Amino acid sequence: MSRSVDSKHVNEIEVVKLFYVALNGNDIPAALSLLDPQIVRVEFEGTPMGGTYRGLDEMKDHFTKGRSTWAEGICNPEKITSVGNAFVVDVHVRVRLKDKTDWIDGRVADAFAFRDGKISEFRSFEKYEDATKWASHA
Repeated sequence: MSRSVDSKHVNEIEVVKLFYVALNGNDIPAALSLLDPQIVRVEFEGTPMGGTYRGLDEMKDHFTKGRSTWAEGICNPEKITSVGNAFVVDVHVRVRLKDKTDWIDGRVADAFAFRDGKISEFRSFEKYEDATKWASHA
């Protein structure tokens, strides 16, 4: 028995994957091209870049400042789950900051909402359950 897959969700999943490829490759123009002009980004407090960012200009600054602290690393999206009209991504973060020898190794949950095929909201959570709760109401 075959299962039908919503092509809209397939396209949005591809956008999420491309977003991580751009982010990990420090390709800020490519990452920005996947965002809605009215993007809202919320990164949880307690991270070096915690806060709320709105629009492409603030996102460009956010990406540039955040990536400028990395010596090397990756945010690996291990699982992408459709939740209502949004997506939750289980992310393994492994980063070494400049002038540091120790690696930061942890997990976060990113949640994405879309408008017209572009990412309109991008939120990071410490707990996967919190990301799922947000996504179910997005």
